[in-house]
Amino acid sequence: MAGGTQLRWRCLPFEGLSVHELYAALALRAQVFVLEQNCVYLDLDGHDPAVLHLLGQAADSDAVLAYARLVPPGIKSPSQTQPMIGRVVTAPTARGRGAGRALMEQALRACAEHWPGQAVEIQAQSYLRAFYASLGFVATSAPYLDDDIEHIDMRREFKADFTAN
Repeated sequence: MAGGTQLRWRCLPFEGLSVHELYAALALRAQVFVLEQNCVYLDLDGHDPAVLHLLGQAADSDAVLAYARLVPPGIKSPSQTQPMIGRVVTAPTARGRGAGRALMEQALRACAEHWPGQAVEIQAQSYLRAFYASLGFVATSAPYLDDDIEHIDMRREFKADFTAN
C-alpha cells in the first residue's frame, strides 16, 4: 500500500474463514456500514455462506483492515448474470493510505481468477463514482437510494490487467 501499512490478502469461501476472521470482518462491516454511516439495516443478508470473502489483514496481526465480498453470478437474484463486488470497506485507520485501491485491485484479480473473461458489477455509493471510474467501472444506472444512501450501479468489462499472476 502506498505510504501505509502492508496488507496480506486472503480470499476464502465462508467455510474457510476462522471464527476470528469472520468476527473481525463482520465487526468491520458493522463499524462502518451501520455505525459510521448511521444506516440501520440487516447486514447479515443470507448471502455470506455463498460468496468469497476477501480479507486485507495487517501484516503483523489478524486485524481486518480491508474487506470485500465477491458474489458469484445468480446469488443475489436470478437476473444477476455477472459476478459482483460488494460490502467494500476499509477500516478508518487504513484510509488515506491506498487501502481502498489495493482492496479493489485484489478484488478484480480474484474475480478474474474465479470468473475468467466476465465483466464485474458493483453497487457503488454515488460519492465514490470517480474512484470506481478510475478502476475502469462505468455507470449503468441513474442514482438511487439504497437504505437511504445514494448508490449507482457500475460495471467493468473484463480487462486482462487484473488477471491472476
